[in-house]
Amino acid sequence: MFELHSDLIRDGIDLGAFPLCRVLMINDKSYPWFVLVPQRADIRDTIDLEPKDYDQLWRESRIFSQGIMELFQGEKLNVAALGNMTPQLHVHHVVRYKNDAAWPGPIWGQQPMIPYASEDLNSVRDRLSRANMIGFEPLSQ
Repeated sequence: MFELHSDLIRDGIDLGAFPLCRVLMINDKSYPWFVLVPQRADIRDTIDLEPKDYDQLWRESRIFSQGIMELFQGEKLNVAALGNMTPQLHVHHVVRYKNDAAWPGPIWGQQPMIPYASEDLNSVRDRLSRANMIGFEPLSQ
């Protein structure tokens, strides 16, 4: 049975789902930073997915990537599945700007996370719910 890892529960805000992946936003307003988590039990790496789920993960990632780049007008999109600290497969999608706090380096460990205020969180949720991302079902606010 699929269960979200405690690190992702601690750092993420559940925004909704695609057919395969939960969509979380990392609670750090420094970056538009999202994570797609395939809803499959005991998956650590992309190679652990069944072939159809592997293909579905990258379809959903592409749709989501296009959607967030349009919504947030980023200059670069970083997509990564590291999992060194949190073993459950999760794919980071981070919209980057040349003036963000960590540019041009990686975002991890550059500064303390700054949580979203409720009005900012609601704004992101609203924007995502109106985005044209085929297969994405936002959670009700």
